[in-house]
Amino acid sequence: MESGFTKEQRYYKAQKRVKDIKGFYTHLTVYCIIIPVIIFMNLKFEPHFHWFWFSVFGWGSGLLVHWLTVFGFRLLGIGKNWEEKKIKEFMNENT
Repeated sequence: MESGFTKEQRYYKAQKRVKDIKGFYTHLTVYCIIIPVIIFMNLKFEPHFHWFWFSVFGWGSGLLVHWLTVFGFRLLGIGKNWEEKKIKEFMNENT
């Protein structure tokens, strides 16, 4: 019974991970489509002031944070796996 629960739990975590990755790539795709449109509109109708940089850096920083939450923290060695390892470490210290 316990092994079935851990299998279901692993499946749920894997399913959530796939959903998070899909969400990031959707965000990246929309960014790559909309930013060139914004740049074109800016340069076409108001070429003397390049306000598109606000969109590029603002949305880009949001995209960077999204990447960090999906991939980056794992690469840096922090995140959910780190939390689980620390919990197990502290539980083993107390026994």
